[in-house]
Amino acid sequence: MDVSVQRRMAADILKCGLDRVWVDPEKLDLVKAAITKDDIRALIKDGVIKKKQKKGISSARTKKLKEQKRKGRRRGPGSRRGAKGARTPKKERWMNTIRPLRKLLKEFRDNGTIDRGTYRKLYRMAKGGAFRSRSHMLLYMRDHGILAK
Repeated sequence: MDVSVQRRMAADILKCGLDRVWVDPEKLDLVKAAITKDDIRALIKDGVIKKKQKKGISSARTKKLKEQKRKGRRRGPGSRRGAKGARTPKKERWMNTIRPLRKLLKEFRDNGTIDRGTYRKLYRMAKGGAFRSRSHMLLYMRDHGILAK
């Protein structure tokens, strides 16, 4: 049954496109009989004609991906673009190494664990890149009798 005129009027009333107008297939004869906009409004009120929901874009996949990244996944060699120095700049890596070393040295100097001379020597060594990490520096200090084992 052709209800294209009624569909057009319903789309106009519902303020949507023709494709979003749903007509109850059981009551097509009622819709066919409707010739004025008032008739169509009455059918909309009765639920014979309805407006379909808009099709959206699901964010489920994005949410899942975000959750995975939050857990630390998807960071393997296949996902990496850019050199090592581009992902974490050399300067940043250096700062992350030197700051804890200097903080530890300052702590030891201030609480009297090491004297000023030893502090200066170790400070210069740290600046020269002699230590990879805090634990490496502590290991050096223990091996050289600077700290008690």
